[in-house]
Amino acid sequence: MGKYQVMKPAKEVDVSAVKYKAEDIKAPHLTGFLFKLFVKTLEAPLIGSLIVDSLKKDNGMTQIFRNTVIPEEPMFRPEFPPQKSELDVVIVGEDESPIDRLETALKCLPQYDPSRSFHADPMSSFRYWKIRDYAYAYRSKLTTPLQVAKKIISIIEEFSYDKPPTPFLISFDANEVIKQAEASTQRFEEGNPISVLDGIFVTIKDDIDCLPHPTKGGTTWLHEDRSVEKDSAVVSKLRSCGAILLGKANMHELGMGTTGNNSNYGTTRNPHDPKRYTGGSSSGSAAIVASGLCSAALGTDGGGSVRIPASLCGITGLKTTYGRTDMTGSLCEGGTVEIIGPLASSLEDALLVYAAILGSSSADRMNLKPSPPCFPKLLTHNGSNAIGSLRLGKYTTWFNDVNSSDISDKCEDILKLLSNNHGCKVVEIVVPELEEMRAAHVVSIGSAGLCSLTPYCEAGKNSKLSYDTRTSFAIFRSFSAADYIAAQCLRRRLMEYHLDIFKNVDVIVTPTSGMTAPVIPPDALKDGETNFKVTAYLMRFVLAANLLGFPAISVPIGYDKEGLPIGLQIMGRPWAEATILGLAAAVEELAPVTKKPAIFYDLLNTNSNQRDVPEN
Repeated sequence: MGKYQVMKPAKEVDVSAVKYKAEDIKAPHLTGFLFKLFVKTLEAPLIGSLIVDSLKKDNGMTQIFRNTVIPEEPMFRPEFPPQKSELDVVIVGEDESPIDRLETALKCLPQYDPSRSFHADPMSSFRYWKIRDYAYAYRSKLTTPLQVAKKIISIIEEFSYDKPPTPFLISFDANEVIKQAEASTQRFEEGNPISVLDGIFVTIKDDIDCLPHPTKGGTTWLHEDRSVEKDSAVVSKLRSCGAILLGKANMHELGMGTTGNNSNYGTTRNPHDPKRYTGGSSSGSAAIVASGLCSAALGTDGGGSVRIPASLCGITGLKTTYGRTDMTGSLCEGGTVEIIGPLASSLEDALLVYAAILGSSSADRMNLKPSPPCFPKLLTHNGSNAIGSLRLGKYTTWFNDVNSSDISDKCEDILKLLSNNHGCKVVEIVVPELEEMRAAHVVSIGSAGLCSLTPYCEAGKNSKLSYDTRTSFAIFRSFSAADYIAAQCLRRRLMEYHLDIFKNVDVIVTPTSGMTAPVIPPDALKDGETNFKVTAYLMRFVLAANLLGFPAISVPIGYDKEGLPIGLQIMGRPWAEATILGLAAAVEELAPVTKKPAIFYDLLNTNSNQRDVPEN
């Protein structure tokens, strides 16, 4: 007879007695022929299920789901109690037009000074062009959206690592871009730009609908079975603001991975080192922003898929509260862990895109009862009481569980600066049952993904999926209904722990990921790879925001000894986007991005070379 354990109710657990358990992944790292053989064996009757059962047992999942009594009731999607109001914020209306919200967001930003961008010392440290720089350049007739569009198109049509048009994009239509840019240019010529986003280039991840492009989700076939009739809710809002939608960004197939590997269209390379991954699954979205080709991009985040690539590529990525953005018209629609969020090269650009796209669906408004959306007042950082009064929760043993002390040291340095310069207080916390959280998350996201794709797989599409997606699906198929219910009981339990933590702190701070950008094994470019240890490092700190729906942001804070970007993650209470955005802005001031990526395109500086691309 097997042994079972009975969990105490979360309310009765002595959190101070909890001991941190380091993650110990037991799974092979495979590429090439051995990987393909492994996948075919996993999918074989009898032997496949034996291998999957062994993997689950070795990694603690059998104990959690089959040998544990969980006293809490299930929570099938995040449920939040009413939240207290944020400090020093501006409230906006969900029913306001995106253009009006953008006007409000602009008033929250420091006054724009073009001399900082256009007349800066050319020998000074690197900085990205911001949305307001483009808006100024267009208004001042330094350039036009059409001229910028032609530069971008020439780059995209020239530059390729694996397959055309570029590994940044899966779908791209130069004529469509020109048409949008001509319309925007005409509006500027007539003195009637729609908003600060007019003429701003934004890329859309390939699991979010954006006409006239198909939505493939990184597959070779999904668009054949699922047509796109109209823009997704968030893309419609961006289009109404005059944004120029560049195309559909590459991604890890169906979002089923965190490296960004895609053997169907070519794997997007990290602009800081083309031999390394971008992180995923919003790989193309992060890389195209980091390379300077786009001011912003939209990604989806169901397991760190906005924050991980933002961290690895040295940019900002915002994961909103579950339900804050309308998922209608995306492949993640109906999920219980996913959101759509912006990736941008600066905090202020992330805020502007967030201002445009926010707004819950009517169903989420009814069910989740979101607090009104708010923006931080970024005008007075140094003297802001809102920043100085924040309590930053830090679970030190978890915080330090990274594969290089460069990461934890850089993050620790920022916390010290926040304390010394702003008066923030770092509070030691304990986050219980992290192993159970990882297990509950994979069952939740895996079951939902499998449910939406099973009809296609039953119709014979499984063999058209990449080998790493097939590996994931083989594991997901082993989850039972009982496993799913148990995962939702754990979700409620973990929610109780976190809401208790948030009684004593305002945010929880960690590194965004447990490693910087991993090297791409050459064999993995053709057929992908399975490497659960790398996945575990990349996802180590991101999952609570997905399983429990909290808002979180990754903001760049520096580089490791190899010059690879490091991100700090700030996770807040439900609906507290303004708090995490405000703190992230303070972090950005303390640790500005100073290193130009190896692959970078300077679209506004007419005095310099347009391209800065290393030989590969």
